[in-house]
Amino acid sequence: MATFTNQATLSYNGLSVNSNIVTGQMVCPLSMTKTPTDDSYAAGDVITYLVSLVNDGSTSYENLTLTDDLGGYAIGSQTAYPLQYVEDSLRFFINGLPQTAPALTPGAPLVVTGLSVPAGGNALIAYEAVVTDAAPLLADGCITNTAVLTGALITSPLEASATVTVVEQAELSIVKGLFPATVSENGQLTYTFDIQNRGNQPAGTEAGITVTDQFDPILRDITVTLDGQPLLVGTDYTYNQTTGAFQTVAGRITVPAATFSQAKDTGDWMVAPGETVLTVEGTV
Repeated sequence: MATFTNQATLSYNGLSVNSNIVTGQMVCPLSMTKTPTDDSYAAGDVITYLVSLVNDGSTSYENLTLTDDLGGYAIGSQTAYPLQYVEDSLRFFINGLPQTAPALTPGAPLVVTGLSVPAGGNALIAYEAVVTDAAPLLADGCITNTAVLTGALITSPLEASATVTVVEQAELSIVKGLFPATVSENGQLTYTFDIQNRGNQPAGTEAGITVTDQFDPILRDITVTLDGQPLLVGTDYTYNQTTGAFQTVAGRITVPAATFSQAKDTGDWMVAPGETVLTVEGTV
């Protein structure tokens, strides 16, 4: 909403007198809102953004330009972009009816040109953006991207922002190892279970982590360690030496959260997973 002022001058007989100053406000009948379809994100997610334009006036708006900064932020002398436009994802609607896709520059920022909004009508621009390596992954991280609308009949550019927050959770994976790969009868065999957490939250006892396996060939006289510390049968794990069924007690295994660091030159976030290693040794 733009404010304007005006003052008149009365001149007579070589004299001049100023009037009072009047103040008014110019209201733009065109409004804009921006909404993400998801309010949270994880690495590699695709987010759909909806930009809504509503024209309450009696004059149509033509040849408008929409610019989305894709959440760009300064890092050193560079700009990092936590979002990247997904090619061919943009859709344009006028009064709910699909239109030919307008011209766009898909880089960072994203620039869409040739938009129009009819008098007393509305328009909707929908497009997708993928979360890049420059998106913050630490707890409390967020992405805020801002769209700006400009055009010949728009006195002051319209702006609308949307914020999504990072998902705060553990993200676990497990890799099983075997040593040696070739073993003789009555030989010693070792299984390792490398459990990694790429999430920004630890997987504590409340996560109820269990590791279950069915050893074939069946192991005899097993010893079990967790990060080098011995575990006790019955207390920390169960094992059936007749069937080879093995399972850790729920909650006995915990995995720390990942740690994150950011490259100063590109803004990319690097992940060092939290890690816990379960080891089972026995005789075949």
